[in-house]
Amino acid sequence: MAKLIVHGGHRLEGAVRAGGRKNSAVAVIPAALLCDGPSSLENLPAIDDVGVYSQLLEALGARLQPRPERNGGLTLTIDPRGVRRTVADHDLGKRLRASYYLLGVLLARFGEAEVPLPGGCDIGLRPIDQHLKGLSALGAQVRIEHGAIRARATRLEGTTIYLDVISVGATIQLMLAATLAAGVTIIENAAREPHVVDLANFLNAAGARVQGAGTDVIKIRGVSRLSGATHAIIPDEIEAATYMIAAAATRGDVVVENVIPKHLDPVTAKLQEAGVTVEENGDYVRVRADRRPRAVHVKTLPYPGFPTDAQQPFTVLLSLAEGTSIVTETVWEGRFRHVEELKRMGTLIRVEGRTAIVEGVERLTGAAVRASDLRARAALMVAGLAAEGTTEISGIEHIDRGYERAVDKLRGLGARLVREGNGRGAREAAGH
Repeated sequence: MAKLIVHGGHRLEGAVRAGGRKNSAVAVIPAALLCDGPSSLENLPAIDDVGVYSQLLEALGARLQPRPERNGGLTLTIDPRGVRRTVADHDLGKRLRASYYLLGVLLARFGEAEVPLPGGCDIGLRPIDQHLKGLSALGAQVRIEHGAIRARATRLEGTTIYLDVISVGATIQLMLAATLAAGVTIIENAAREPHVVDLANFLNAAGARVQGAGTDVIKIRGVSRLSGATHAIIPDEIEAATYMIAAAATRGDVVVENVIPKHLDPVTAKLQEAGVTVEENGDYVRVRADRRPRAVHVKTLPYPGFPTDAQQPFTVLLSLAEGTSIVTETVWEGRFRHVEELKRMGTLIRVEGRTAIVEGVERLTGAAVRASDLRARAALMVAGLAAEGTTEISGIEHIDRGYERAVDKLRGLGARLVREGNGRGAREAAGH
């Protein structure tokens, strides 16, 4: 079991580079199987989810060539011409939620698919009913049995699909399936997240006809084939937001490079409301804080609202604020499971359903805590950096799923932390 030992109370200073966007990577990598030639994906983050997805594709018969980039990320060339299997490896597939995107991809390319029911972080109910509803509307026969989703279709036919709830996963799933379907598919009440747009940009570069990504209505005109494409993954705004919040929590001065400031607007606005100085300039932001933040209210919403993935670290910042903050979580009901661990460090947080009432304290103190999910691990890491004394975080191994070389990057900002125990991290992501 890996642990992170954090010696807190040190101001973060310097510059750090955000890697490629995790949620884009796990959508674009399987999309490369829709092509009949090789694709080259640049600025991929060196994280475990990329490594697991690479293994999934190789098990299906694809040939992959990873190349480390000078900035710490990855370029991955994917040649799908050897893919013949339509059954995803169950052990690998259960290790990440996004493996279910292979359902739409294999169904569109080969007319049949089998993938395990998705894994990933336990942050509450994450139903896949909108995925199945949409695939059925396109003409697929879908069933769940023996822990797997199985789908078959003689031919996918374009149609209009209204998503009952805004679902990023279902939006991406249906975009992938509809790309090679006959006719026109219209997805209404679609998710608007930047990684939906990023996927559309890759698909269009490969010859697809996707319009409206970034709005709530996406139109896909099916094509008969896709060629390979070269595509650079957009920066990860959740990784960037985590470093921004950590800078504010430690009263530091940090420049976060390789960002799209527009994607960070909700986090930037709340930091500024809390009294933190945030400067934007091209592809970087600078965060400075020299005093306790002010209490603010936060409500998570689908993009372009405040991101649920940044809520847990931001709640740590609010636990140090002057006054009482109210945090409302509307996306995932399990996002407050880390609060009991934060209380060990001296926070005063009361959870009532999907709302947390956060009474700010002047200081946190180090303690032994355990992380419950990916973003909770990031939150506890931020808390440890801001706390007095030493914090020991267990269950930290899965930080590698979504944060590229987090320990090294934080050390580069002056943090004092050490990792104990084994972890796959960038080695697995690079295919080693």
